[in-house]
Amino acid sequence: NDFIVKKKKIKRGDTFGSILEENFIDYPEVHKILQKIKTQVSVKKLQIGKPYTLLFSKDSIKAPKVFIYQKDIQGYTIVQLRDSIYGLKKNKPVRTVQMEASGTIESSLYQTMLDNGYNEALTYYLSDIYAWTIDFFRLQKGDRFKIIYTEKFVDDTISIGIKKIKAASFEHKGQIIEAYEFQTDSTKGIIDYFDQYAKNLRRAFLKAPVSFGRVSSRYNLKRRISFYGRVKPHKGTDFAAAVGTPIMTTANGTVVKSSYSKGNGNYVTIKHNNKYSTQYLHMRRRKVKVGQYVKQGDVIGWVGMTGYTSGPHVCYRFWKNGRQVDPFKQKLPEAKPISKSLKNKFLTYVKPVKNQLNCIVYN
Repeated sequence: NDFIVKKKKIKRGDTFGSILEENFIDYPEVHKILQKIKTQVSVKKLQIGKPYTLLFSKDSIKAPKVFIYQKDIQGYTIVQLRDSIYGLKKNKPVRTVQMEASGTIESSLYQTMLDNGYNEALTYYLSDIYAWTIDFFRLQKGDRFKIIYTEKFVDDTISIGIKKIKAASFEHKGQIIEAYEFQTDSTKGIIDYFDQYAKNLRRAFLKAPVSFGRVSSRYNLKRRISFYGRVKPHKGTDFAAAVGTPIMTTANGTVVKSSYSKGNGNYVTIKHNNKYSTQYLHMRRRKVKVGQYVKQGDVIGWVGMTGYTSGPHVCYRFWKNGRQVDPFKQKLPEAKPISKSLKNKFLTYVKPVKNQLNCIVYN
């Protein structure tokens, strides 16, 4: 209220100097300002489309007193142009709010989130929690969920992302699987999700090597491959996804192959232990090298169309005791269970959170 405010957006060709010169600050003065603020802030790279504000004193001086550049939703740069010249970076305060969500699946989890007006990132957080227990490529109409989560806001109304999911309940094929966040190691800061019976929801293997996509072809020993024009066993599971989609290792292990072949294209093979190995084909590019140790969920490459393939996807192959098998038909080993000493503490913690979940009404 103490200033005349002029708000604009950065146009092609705009620079800090050109903006000031357009507003009656000549080049020698611009140079002086840049010299004063060079160790405080940088105004060299102004992005096209980003907003900036000029504040003018309510006096006869035409030149602005303050320049404010908003680089993103939360952060901005202030340059005092007259009197005591200085520059500083500021961040708008972030407010974390506990929220609730629920929905019933009609087509997909992602679409249900959008239809109900929730932050679309909530889809990925929820799918990550249930990645080992629910096949999100096979959700059924009528499956439903409830979620207690926290979201971060600036200016009270602008979301800057989901912080975490505190608890969730997912009903799939008539079975309800609850999930509760719980810290199992305060020293290392290890947090896992456990169901209502204190059973770890994580498994030794992820269900899929990509976060989202669709299963375009399953393990099938009698499948007709269009490329060959004849019946040829397909011992992998194809996950169709856009070129550039990150491919994740489904379990901890050591990279034993990171190479290229005519049929496989760019591919990676990981040995998890003496019993299990996995392979990932048709990558656009590989990220890992032979001998490298990778952890579950690490990105090992990106979806592409290298090798014999008719479209962008990752072919996921799974070996058990040296034999290629269908990963969807395996009873995968579970992660380490919660310790007996923590189980009672967990059950006590869960009780009020479970009551809150039960009170959420399905949309």
